[in-house]
Amino acid sequence: SPQFESIQILNNVTLLESKLKRIQRTASNNLQLLICIMERKHKGYADLKRIAETSVGVMSQCCLYPNLNKLSSQFLANLVLKINAKVGGCTVALYNSLPSQLPRLFHIDEPVIFMGADVTHPHPLDDVSPSVAAVVGSMNWPTANKYISRIRSQTHRQEIILDLGAMVGELLDDFYQEVEKLPNRIIFFRDGVSETQFYKVLEEELQSIRFACSRFPGYKPTITFAVVQKRHHTRLFPFETDQSSTQKNNFLYENIPPGTVVDSVITHPKEFDFYLCSHWGVKGTSRPTHYHVLWDENQFTSDELQKLVYNLCYTFVRCTKPISLVPPAYYAHLAAYRGRLYLERSESLGLFRSTSTLSRAAPPKTAALPKLSENIKKLMFYC
Repeated sequence: SPQFESIQILNNVTLLESKLKRIQRTASNNLQLLICIMERKHKGYADLKRIAETSVGVMSQCCLYPNLNKLSSQFLANLVLKINAKVGGCTVALYNSLPSQLPRLFHIDEPVIFMGADVTHPHPLDDVSPSVAAVVGSMNWPTANKYISRIRSQTHRQEIILDLGAMVGELLDDFYQEVEKLPNRIIFFRDGVSETQFYKVLEEELQSIRFACSRFPGYKPTITFAVVQKRHHTRLFPFETDQSSTQKNNFLYENIPPGTVVDSVITHPKEFDFYLCSHWGVKGTSRPTHYHVLWDENQFTSDELQKLVYNLCYTFVRCTKPISLVPPAYYAHLAAYRGRLYLERSESLGLFRSTSTLSRAAPPKTAALPKLSENIKKLMFYC
């Protein structure tokens, strides 16, 4: 049956690759999008993504048949949003562009690049697999809603991004090709860093960013380096002095509205940080995101940076509402997860064999990620 055949294909990497290449040849090597309808979640999903994006060079969109069978308009709308972003479409742009909202900092003829970075580590019981680092950068101005990525594997559980200079340099090259100017400002959002690592990460990664900029003669953009944290125990609740109106409106049971900012009392007494709840709390208790600015050559005021981050949260390509995390950091997380998917599936299939023994005297050599196809490289394939 077709169902049994599809499962067989997903279980066989060689067969899956030959099928995908045959489809591409049938389309005269000009296939833009491959939609794969899966009967259930399957480990072959990782193989499909890796082969399509590295070997064949075609964008793919997977979905589950049970979801399609329900014909939910919400599901179909979300699916189309992802497809639109993957093939290079523009889903959303700020109604008032950043130059009109923050004229002191942003100008139409002085482009800005927003970057996000994240590192994903193997699960706790894995003592050998590499960590995966991802950096994304916006490629248009002033809409700043299309991001391309660079992904690298690195030393096991290494939090500092070792190849950051090269990755940022490549993104600046791509930005110059798209906008025909180098960015005057770099706004860098770093995810996944604990407070004990703040200044070690800042010291090494800020130097890597500057090194990437030094590749271009006379190029010295102003840099803002901010850490984004979601893993904390701070929760915010609305406060109403009139108890009768509180009970009447069921206010005690509501989450704080999007755009709520706290930048005093519970924040650091001397440093530049704030909590921002930028999303609608539809289910459960809202968790605000903590933004901690470690370096700021752009001299943002609190209001300016808070407004910038909140407005960026409306530009996420996969939904029409504001999200809880600034998009560059969210995209970096998705890209790093995609790199992890390539790596874990390749290791399980034995495509990257390590010659290391059981001894822990020396860490195993880091396996490089497969290279992305040129057709895919400048698209948001990780969404």
